[in-house]
Order: sequence, then structure tokens, then C-alpha cells
Amino acid sequence: MRMFLSRLHFPVTALGPGRRVGLWFQGCSLRCPGCISVDTWAHGEGAIETGKIIDQLAYFAREADGLTVSGGEPFEQPHALAEILNAWRRLSDKSVLVFTGLEMDAIGPWLDANSGLIDAIITGPFRSDVPQSLALRGSDNQQLHVLTDLGAAFLPYERRATDADRTLDVMFDEDGGAWMAGIPARGDLARLRRALSAAGHQVVTSDMQGQFAA
Repeated sequence: MRMFLSRLHFPVTALGPGRRVGLWFQGCSLRCPGCISVDTWAHGEGAIETGKIIDQLAYFAREADGLTVSGGEPFEQPHALAEILNAWRRLSDKSVLVFTGLEMDAIGPWLDANSGLIDAIITGPFRSDVPQSLALRGSDNQQLHVLTDLGAAFLPYERRATDADRTLDVMFDEDGGAWMAGIPARGDLARLRRALSAAGHQVVTSDMQGQFAA
């Protein structure tokens, strides 16, 4: 099966407990104003066979403490999502966390048909007009749902965010560009751009993406 992938990375430490595999789907129709992942919005980019993704998951599964899936919008590729999560269940007994901009009623049929594949899920669109005070969430309208016994590992995130929750993982691609995984506090990326510019670096960013080259 073909899917559209933004990126896959290990380890990710800012999106759930432990050292996790991070998988970002490409393509999102929600396009929440203020989203820091605008680079994952476009559809039709990053085409790849799901078998190749599963091979990469197999390579990391033994060391990983879990899998975190985000995007983009994962549920816009429901069949690929189910195939990948079924493969993860064969490869690992570690937890699966999924971020979606959809609400539970919209994804309920998928969850019913694929029971047990997701341990915890954070639902709801990012809203820049809503405060950001909760752990693992970009805005406080988003909700954490624990779906399995493994998902209980995410219950400690049902609290107010601390400075440690705003830590970002920084990765570099083959072209020397940098991208970040995590949930920054409001204004953090703008402050980072100003700091790099003040230090004499030329900063090139995609609008609202939080990507930079220096």
C-alpha cells in the first residue's frame, strides 16, 4: 500500500514517555491557524510504500519505548494508519500514542474497527485563541483519551505543563535543514529565530513551520 509520509525519526523524547519512534503523516485538510507543522499540510508529497515504513519500524522497535504518530492528519490515511499500527503490534509490546486534530466522534468508527491498536490519543484541533497550559497539548481544548491498559502510561500527562514539557528534539536532514519535534510554548520559535538572527546567523524559515537553517 502507498502512503504519504512527512518523516520518521528515532529517538523522539518530547512526545510521550521514553525514547519513542516518531512518525509524521503527510497531508492535512484541517489547516489550523497558527499550526507549527505547515510543512505537513500539502497532500500528495512523500509517497512511500507502507512496507518500507514497517521495515524501518522493525529496525527501531527493540530499542524504542513506544510509537508516537502525528502529522499532518493521520486519519486522512486511515488504511495506511491501520496497516502500520497492526505491524507495530507484531513488532513491539510498547505503547502507541496518536495525535489528531479530529474529535472522538469523527474517528469513533475507525477506533471501533481497529480496537486495541491505539493506547492513547490526543484529539481536537489546535486553537491559537485558547490557552496552552496542559502537558502534551498545543491548546487546552485538546483532550487526552486513554484507550487501553498500556495507555495508562500517559495518565501522568493529565496535568499542567512544566518547563520540561516544552523541551524540543532537534533533528537535521540530509540537506542541513533542521526541524523540531515537540510542543513548544507560545512564542518560543519566534524567540529562537530572533536569538539566531542576533547571533549573526541567517535564518530561513517556512511560514509558521518552525524550521530553520542557520
